[in-house]
Order: sequence, then structure tokens, then C-alpha cells
Amino acid sequence: MKANKTLIAGLALALTVTAAPALASGGAAHPHEPRGGFSFEGPFGKFDQGQLQRGYKVYKEVCSSCHSMRLLSFRDLGMPGGPFWYGSRYPNPNDNPYVKAIAGEFEVDDLDTETGDTIKRKATPADRFPSPYPNAIAAAAGNGGAAPPDLSVMAKARHGGARYIYSLLTGYRNPPAGLKVGANQHYNPYFSGDLSSAWSGDRHHVPPGGFIAMPPPLTSDDQVTYDDGTRATVAQMAADVSAFIAWASEPKQTERKSLGVAVMLYLALFAALTFVSYRRIWKDAH
Repeated sequence: MKANKTLIAGLALALTVTAAPALASGGAAHPHEPRGGFSFEGPFGKFDQGQLQRGYKVYKEVCSSCHSMRLLSFRDLGMPGGPFWYGSRYPNPNDNPYVKAIAGEFEVDDLDTETGDTIKRKATPADRFPSPYPNAIAAAAGNGGAAPPDLSVMAKARHGGARYIYSLLTGYRNPPAGLKVGANQHYNPYFSGDLSSAWSGDRHHVPPGGFIAMPPPLTSDDQVTYDDGTRATVAQMAADVSAFIAWASEPKQTERKSLGVAVMLYLALFAALTFVSYRRIWKDAH
């Protein structure tokens, strides 16, 4: 009995010692969703087209000056489930006038077929979203040494998806007393990092989060003007652009869910028929 108590005490001490570094590192705060949640979450969730259109506007007017979406084509905006999909009116997204107008607002690099020189031309629906910088070095130089990440699959690349993006955008805080923030750095409790080296307070109570080079992109209400009359509060803009980035990360998510439901119904019907057939074939067997 005494040996068992000693063993238990030893295990408890080992767990305490093992957990200490994780506690000291602070970690990141758990991401949360906006009030009312996201309509596309869950097995039967769908994207709200109005929210996607608002989210695209926030991306274009706020985010696109620094962040690219190089895996997304303009015609994806007019695909089924996209922000500017209007069913049988424009079955071919390349002919969608909304998509054409959006693409025409951008310029992309191209080659002069006669001279071979690099030229700029208006984008077409078939083009991908252009990067705001010519290369990664220029992107880093223009942002304090940290190149802004591409947002094409950001919701898939970060734990928490759209919740993480929403929490990050609305989570900027003044650093707590005892936390030394470097130049061109900003404290955000939802950004992953290790603040132990910059923390002068209790080593067992390091603040959550990390330092992020990006300053708060959404600084005030009505930073953009929504076409549908929705009030563009900071929380609303953050939720809308988070939904848009989640859609861009998986444009066929709604179709995948619909197919999954159809497959599950088919399997359930097949299982029922198989069971009935089994009972009829073997009902007289002894």
C-alpha cells in the first residue's frame, strides 16, 4: 500500500514537472465564433451568399492590399455556391457579368506576344487573383520584414478555421503590464507564440497569445460600405471576411456536403433492403 502511494505521488510530481513548460509558454487563447455562429458549420450548413459578397468586399478593400489569394480564380466567384452564383442565369462563370466586372478591376502580368516584354492587362474570369507584391522579398520589405501570408487556404491551414480568423481580427489587445512588445509587433492573445522571454511577471502565468507583425486591419466601424445596407461594425466585417476566406479555402464545401448526405441516404436504403432480403431468404432455415 505504501509503495502504491509512493508511486502515485511520483507520477503526480512527474506530471507537474512535465506540464510546467506548457503552462509557462502561455499558448494561444481558444478561438471563438461570432454571435449567432457561422451558417456553414455542421454537416448540413451552407454559406450565406450575402455574407460571402460582403466578405469579398472586405477582402478587396482592406485585405487585398497586403494579402494574396493566388489559388483562387475570379471565375470561382461565379461557381455554384460562390458569392456571385446565380443559378441558370449564368451557368458558365466566364460569362457572368458580375465576375467579369470584378476581374476587370484588377490588372495581371502578361507577355507581349510580339516583343516578349512583360505587360499589364485587365484580368479576365480565367485569371487568378493577383498578388499585391511582385515577389516575397518585396512583400517582406513592405511589411516590416514579415511577408503577409496568402489567404487562399488560410481557414484550412489554421486550427479553428473561420473561428480563428474571426478571433484574430477582433482580438487585438493592449499588452498587459510586464509584457515587452518589440518594434513593429502587436499583441494578440489568439496568435500562437511563446511570450515567456518577453514576460517579466509570474513565470507560471504568462499571458496567452503571441506577437504579430500585422497591425489591426479592422480599426473602426463603417470602414467599408456594404451594398445591402448591413451595418459594417468591426465584428460584422470580421465575421464576413472570415466566412469568405473559409469559402475560398474550400469552394466546393456545400456541394461536398450535399453529396455526402445523398450517399448516406443511399447507404441507409441499401442496408434496409439487404436486411429485408436476408430475412426473407433465411426465414425458413432451421
